[in-house]
Amino acid sequence: MQSKSNPICRWGIMSTAGIAKKNWRAIAASENATVVAVASRSQQASEEFISTCQHQFPQSTVPEAIEGYENLIARPDIDAVYIPLPTAIRGEWVRKAIEAGKSVLGEKPAGLDAAEVRSLIDLAAKQKVQYMDGVMYMHSARLEKLRAVLDDGESVGNLKRIATHFTFKGDDVFARSNIRTMSQYEPYGCVGDLAWYNVRLILWAKKFQQPQSVVGRILTTMQGEGSLKSVPGEFSGELLYDDGFSASFYCSFLTDAQQWSHFSGDRGHVTIRDFVLPHYGCESAFEVGHTLFNVQGCDFQMQEHLQRHAVIEYSEGRRGAQDVEMFRTFSELVLSRRPDPKWGEYTYGTQRVLDALMASAGNGSQPVDLK
Repeated sequence: MQSKSNPICRWGIMSTAGIAKKNWRAIAASENATVVAVASRSQQASEEFISTCQHQFPQSTVPEAIEGYENLIARPDIDAVYIPLPTAIRGEWVRKAIEAGKSVLGEKPAGLDAAEVRSLIDLAAKQKVQYMDGVMYMHSARLEKLRAVLDDGESVGNLKRIATHFTFKGDDVFARSNIRTMSQYEPYGCVGDLAWYNVRLILWAKKFQQPQSVVGRILTTMQGEGSLKSVPGEFSGELLYDDGFSASFYCSFLTDAQQWSHFSGDRGHVTIRDFVLPHYGCESAFEVGHTLFNVQGCDFQMQEHLQRHAVIEYSEGRRGAQDVEMFRTFSELVLSRRPDPKWGEYTYGTQRVLDALMASAGNGSQPVDLK
């Protein structure tokens, strides 16, 4: 039972996907949440998942293994559900969980299209429950520091351009059998899995103003064994704004692991080398640069002047880490019974841009107007 002096948000995990193991740890470390039950299509899978996680990061009370997602959302002792199911079926279970009065933290992309996402967000508002997507860096203290730098008018000045890159190279097993290469499960491929983070960062930098237009291009396709169609394996995109700002991104399942972003203004620039998953350690950092081209007679010097900004923040699994703070923040909203609608709007805005990028890619990379 929950204590009135120390309330705890009670979580159910719907699926035994690999990312759920990381989030088990985050929930356990959040101090205001606990995992009550884990559901899979089979009892054995749920039991094995709990055994593995409990062995490495034990909770004081062992969660219950449940067969069937319906049985999870029917439980009265669950306040919130984490749903990392494949995109093709995630919307259905997000809807069912919300209808059952549960708050939902869902993986991304949030749905098959913006219309589905809009309906889910509106339903959550009607049911007075919280919805949020699983972009962990939105809960990093580094992002707050970056906002201060972008807004101070001096460090970067007028923001003109963002370039961002998020990639990893999947192996042969990934290419053949991972659901992210199968259209019936993840129809957006690397766009849904990776570009969601690129686009979200751009939208965040623009304080969630939608672009005037976007251009998308599928550079390489992938098709896992049993996939009905090919999906994007490598993709580039451009976001254009009517104030002269522009942004580009590249994402790929075929390129060495990188996750950098570069912000360019008329007074300076910012570089983040690990904007999605902070490099292992106890700090999250970025660099502000001011380049001086110094010419003195025969000397032509391009001088680099960098200033490092850092926050004390573990990369994962401890108080203050972005994954832990995501569940802590979400749990606080659930326990307060005051859902914050901005999180759903962030999700909808991101999905809307991704839909337009895919529409452009499917139409010979012609611009798609979002206004």
